[in-house]
Order: sequence, then C-alpha cells, then structure tokens
Amino acid sequence: MTAQHRSETARFTGDAQPYGGGDPYADYRTADYSFTRFADLADRRLGAGVIAANDEFFAQRENLLVPERAEFDPEHFGHKGKVMDGWETRRRRGTSAEHPWPTAEDHDWALVRLGAPGVVRGIVVDTAHFRGNYPQAVSVEGTSVPGSPSPEELLGDDVTWTTLLPRTPIGGHAANGFEVTVERRFTHLRVHQHPDGGIARLRVHGDVVPDPAWLEVLGTFDVVALENGGSVEDASDLFYSPATNTIQPGRSRTMDDGWETRRRRDRGNDWIRYRLAEQSRIRAIEIDTAYLKGNAAGWAAVSVRDGQDGEWREILPRTRLQPDTNHRFVLPEPAVGTHARVDIFPDGGISRLRLHGSLTGEGAARLAGRHQELGG
Repeated sequence: MTAQHRSETARFTGDAQPYGGGDPYADYRTADYSFTRFADLADRRLGAGVIAANDEFFAQRENLLVPERAEFDPEHFGHKGKVMDGWETRRRRGTSAEHPWPTAEDHDWALVRLGAPGVVRGIVVDTAHFRGNYPQAVSVEGTSVPGSPSPEELLGDDVTWTTLLPRTPIGGHAANGFEVTVERRFTHLRVHQHPDGGIARLRVHGDVVPDPAWLEVLGTFDVVALENGGSVEDASDLFYSPATNTIQPGRSRTMDDGWETRRRRDRGNDWIRYRLAEQSRIRAIEIDTAYLKGNAAGWAAVSVRDGQDGEWREILPRTRLQPDTNHRFVLPEPAVGTHARVDIFPDGGISRLRLHGSLTGEGAARLAGRHQELGG
C-alpha cells in the first residue's frame, strides 16, 4: 500500500540561502497545511520517542520530537563541529577513490514510537536551520506492533512496513509537509533520509485510535483525553494557544500550556467543541485553570450532545471559576453523549478539561469495530 500525494504536498526544494545574520527564521519557508488541525501523534507529552537511529554523529535523534521549534546559535560549535538543534548524521562516502559518492540506496534512518497510535493524516519534515546540510530526499514507513517492542524486534524480518511517504525530494530551512491517505492504525514509524544530513523536527498529525481492550479494563477514564481518542473539533478563538492543550496528559506546567483567548470587547463568550472517544456516560467533570491567574475564565459551563446532529444539553450550568485552581464537579446523574462543549465567560482561558466516565455498550462496539477495521 502506498500513500498518495495531493495538493497539500510541499514543493520546497534546494538549499536555502546561507545564514546572513539577524532573525534566523526570516527566510524560513513554510505553508499552511490543513492536516495540522489533527493532534501530533509523535508528541513527547503523549509518550512518543525516537527509540533508535543508525547514526547521530552531529546531533541527537531525540531532538526530532522536541515540542518547541528548533533554535539556532551561529557561534555554537563543539568537538564534532557545528551544534545543530535536530537529528544530523555524518556525511556518507563511497567505497573507493574511484567511487567516492554514496550509492542511490545509501540512507540513514530513525525509528519513532508514536505517543498515541492512530491514523496518520499528514507529516511535516522540518529542516529549520539546515540550509546546506539537509537530506536530498526523505521517505516514511509505518507499522503496527502491539506492546513495547524493542528496536531489534521492529527491524525483524517478520514486521511488515507500509509506505506512508515514498522517497520525495525536500528543501532546506523549510517545513516540508505531506498529506497521507493510508487508512490504517500505526504504532511506529521508520523515517529515512537519503543519503544523509539533518532534520530539525518531525510532526506526525492524525487521529488517535485507542486500544478498546485497554479502555475496557480501565472502566472509568477521561473520555475526552487526547490519548484516549478524544479530539478538538473547533474553537472560537486560538489567538494565544491551541485548544488541543486542554486535553493533553497531565496538568499544565506553564501559562502557555493551556488555552487562552484574546480579550473580548463585546458581549459574547468563547468556547471549545470536542469529540469524545466514542459514545460515553459522563459522571464527573474537572476544569483546571492552572497557571492562568489574571487571565483565567470567569465562569464556565459544559454541555453534551449525542450524535453529530443531536441537541446540546447543559450538564454543568454556568459556574464561577477561580484562578490557578482545579475545579471538580460530580454530576447528579450520568450524561450520555458523543460530543462535548465548554463555554467560558466572557473570555480568558482554561488549562485542562477532564470528563470522567465510561463507554456505553454502543460506543464500545463502534470503537472495537473501527479498531479492527484499521488493523489494530
């Protein structure tokens, strides 16, 4: 099975200009990719990791998944050369003086464990600051292996890899984005760079597809959490930070690790709409405003609906929030739904939303069917 390229494949090619001073991102090449609205399955906060690479002579493989954008210090050199914020391999050579060039098959590779298994919708291979030392081309494969396989097990002959991105030229100092249309659930990726060079960051956007057997064992869990298959469908305002932050694992550690809107100057309010892991029975709610002190929402309300066209039903009426506080609410009776919405008044932010409950029989059956259909 081979991934198909559509209009969202980037066409950045060739070297960027040498760094000439000033803002290193001033001539950075990028584009808007609609698939970035999906969660980053390779987010370190979800448990992703670069578990192996054949070479990392100049820069460590782990840099690929650092959440922040790559930094550049033109004067930072070490014993092995220029220190780069990314994954960079040594220059490949041929076999003899008569053949000093690498062959067409020569390449470097890294194994990536996704933090949340799922269907990949798009990949960004970011070569920020790699201006003349980026790979000529990249390719990406995916596989689905249960448990916690070692690199040796993943590279075994019994593991089948599916092409998500065939060998494709890329450009230096650019966010090279590629849409993926393979409808399968993947747990690991194998990234190839041809023949050598450096990649600053890797982002793997897609739909989380949780293991229904694990959720069944858990019983009660956070049915809107990203790692359990919840997602953000839409939000009124994304001025300061993404709404997806509200369903990330753990508590916020800084103010920008939540969701904050711009200041309103009208009589409206801000909101986020979520899709739950599947149809669920919600029993308790947490709304956390950690690290939001002078900018926390003043009040919040939560509603649910059952089905894409269902009517919204308020399950937590407009309630006063305190700054930098985790608020817990036990519902008087379970609320059944497939979608949820949090409204904040009038503006500001929250850091996390937790909806504790369990799948209904119908929801569990649909999730199990999708998991099986996607090869999970």
